[in-house]
Amino acid sequence: MTRASLDKKPADVAAMFDGTAERYDLLNTLMTGGQDRRWRRAAVRALDARPGERILDLAAGTGTSSVPFAEAGAQTVACDFSLGMLRVGVRRQAGVPRLRFAAGDALRLPFADGSFDAVTISFGLRNVADTGRALRELRRVAKPGGRLLICEVSHPPNPALALGHKAHLKYGLPLLARVSSNPDSYRYLAESTLAWPDQAALARLVQDAGWTKVRWRDLTFGVAAMHHAINPG
Repeated sequence: MTRASLDKKPADVAAMFDGTAERYDLLNTLMTGGQDRRWRRAAVRALDARPGERILDLAAGTGTSSVPFAEAGAQTVACDFSLGMLRVGVRRQAGVPRLRFAAGDALRLPFADGSFDAVTISFGLRNVADTGRALRELRRVAKPGGRLLICEVSHPPNPALALGHKAHLKYGLPLLARVSSNPDSYRYLAESTLAWPDQAALARLVQDAGWTKVRWRDLTFGVAAMHHAINPG
């Protein structure tokens, strides 16, 4: 399996996720000690998808994060650039109404301007080669007044917790990698988490991309965070 690195070459990242598609949801659960499910539920509540809305779930992978939006009555597009992840998602989510899958690159989304009432990305933004450009693309496809919700790993503001979190990423995940069939995935995800900007820095990137009313909320003491924003149109 291709080893993705922090330069985040799209072909390498896509190949890595293709190779781990069948176990991706399990990998996330192991990495986060099961907290990923709690974080995704929080993201669903925060986005507040409504019947009849059009929702883009970017970097949706197998569609696990997309299903609740469709179940809430929204026409939901689960978009990802890993064909392996999409194939698994189409199989696993077969029969879910109002949910469709689409292949797409976050830097060149295959949707018209102003297509969606809300756009969201969970645990995928840090895998994109150009964060600012991806945020601008998300704004392009959002309607005026459209909502943005980012759920992503982050950094605990408490120094003691931050130290423990870094130790988990540096030493705990490599132990999991030793018994995994996809050790490179663990190493890359740990490295990309350590290199990711903190909550305030990400908020500035969102604002620089043209979004307004940017705010964030810490999850699990800041191990992850949700960023909200509005497209001013």
